[in-house]
Amino acid sequence: MSKQVIFNLPVKDLQKSKAFFASLGFGFNPQMSGEHAANVIIEEGRISAMLMTEDFFRSLIDKPVVQAKEANEVIVCLVCDSRDEVASLVEKAVAAGGRTPHPLEDHGFMVTQGFEDLDGHLWNLVWMNAASQPPQA
Repeated sequence: MSKQVIFNLPVKDLQKSKAFFASLGFGFNPQMSGEHAANVIIEEGRISAMLMTEDFFRSLIDKPVVQAKEANEVIVCLVCDSRDEVASLVEKAVAAGGRTPHPLEDHGFMVTQGFEDLDGHLWNLVWMNAASQPPQA
């Protein structure tokens, strides 16, 4: 069964968040975007993030919105095609105003590093070399 994943993130300033993700090279679906939300295409037809103004996000739930700069509920993990893609996305995120919460970790068969976006949401980027992964027990 094929699935599409769309995750929703509250943002303080929709225009700044759109500019941040555009600077990382992501596009937007105009049919699913408007005044209060923007749909970031991560992988066409498979994965996207809906950036929602905090007021719009709040209208869909019955509890407080977590302030991601103060507490985290989730880390979004993206598997990248190469070590260079991990490094490039982190570099672009930092240049656009994000930060790195931890240094690059190189485990030989896997490289991981992440960034925090403008609203404090954590994104972890991973590249795995299938040829050198340790055998599974």
